[in-house]
Amino acid sequence: MAKNAPIGDNARRGAVKDRSQVQNPINHNWTKRDKDTGRFMDQKQDGTPFKGVRKEKEK
Repeated sequence: MAKNAPIGDNARRGAVKDRSQVQNPINHNWTKRDKDTGRFMDQKQDGTPFKGVRKEKEK
């Protein structure tokens, strides 16, 4: 996991490993996916991508 200190500065040092994100074409929300299992983990409601999580390329 990426380190996120000092607390409160709203910045991440390094990328989040073993996760990726893809935009859902139906509702246009960003969905976070686990790299090892391929399961979807979380979805953002505001339409902005997750910070520090790499984006998957569209096929």
